[in-house]
Amino acid sequence: MKRLPAEWEPQDAVLICWPHEKTNWAPYLNEAEAVLMDIAEAITRFEKLIVVVPDKGCVHTKLAARGVNMKNIALYEIESNDIWARDFGPITIYENNKPVLLDFTFNGWGKKHKAGLDNQITTKLYAAGAFGKTPLHTVDLILEGGSIESDGQGTLLTTAECLLNPNRNKHLDKKQLEARLTSELAVRKFLWLENGCLAGDDTDAHIDTLARFCPDNTIIYVQCSDPADEHFPAFQALENELKNFRTLENKPYRLLPLPWPKAKFDADGKRLPATYANFLIINGAVLVPTYNDPSDFQALETVGKAFPNREIIGIDCSTLILQHGSLHCVTMQIPKGVL
Repeated sequence: MKRLPAEWEPQDAVLICWPHEKTNWAPYLNEAEAVLMDIAEAITRFEKLIVVVPDKGCVHTKLAARGVNMKNIALYEIESNDIWARDFGPITIYENNKPVLLDFTFNGWGKKHKAGLDNQITTKLYAAGAFGKTPLHTVDLILEGGSIESDGQGTLLTTAECLLNPNRNKHLDKKQLEARLTSELAVRKFLWLENGCLAGDDTDAHIDTLARFCPDNTIIYVQCSDPADEHFPAFQALENELKNFRTLENKPYRLLPLPWPKAKFDADGKRLPATYANFLIINGAVLVPTYNDPSDFQALETVGKAFPNREIIGIDCSTLILQHGSLHCVTMQIPKGVL
């Protein structure tokens, strides 16, 4: 009996990876570190944090000076290309109620960016004992954690633009890929979104930028309500797709729309992928990305409707979107029993 848990199920820890001067974060390294410290401070109030770092002593000093709960921190010195732990971190399944870590191949979102070091991080963490005695299986398939959403009951929500992109597993057609994912992740039902992609997104429309499973057959999703915005047609179509999706019991989902932040641009005038859907669910709380935007409060309120019994914590991720990702992208939950 195999199962891919939902993110809101109990966790042992969260994995993050620290930025350094050899990454694209070099021009705003202090700002990026500040965001990671905000995330670390919030997570360690509730659970453990595994941190991949370039220099143990340096990062330990910074986190301790910030007042982070160091009892809940484990630092591992491992080389990295970047900080997107969601996409190179292990995906955990349960087999007969016992956790098993799956290490899929990470190719830098279709070879857009260097990822050789990041692709080895899970293996190196495992060798260093970061995951206790939980077994690790290497899977010969390109798959990023940000590209799939699980309801914990066998339904997988994903996007055709990412998973069927020839820059991932071009040797597999849709039917063959579904067969592989059914085998590896025990998928009983696939929900494929055909529409929606944020300008400035490097991932080919990761689901965690667009729509997310929440408890009680709820899907929270990005809604574009501005007809003048370039995203409007695609996100109207995405909304209609979600309305037609059905649960395993053949019932419609409860849909909660997230607000649309004002367009954000980098110094060169290129649009950045600001999305409130990129939140992280942890034990007792949900961390929601904010962008110094008038819609921030409404976004926190909406996520609160999906998680009425958890603390909703806003984290300013204006710096993270400069490298085209956000809060969920830099984290990977480690489910209960792994450690």
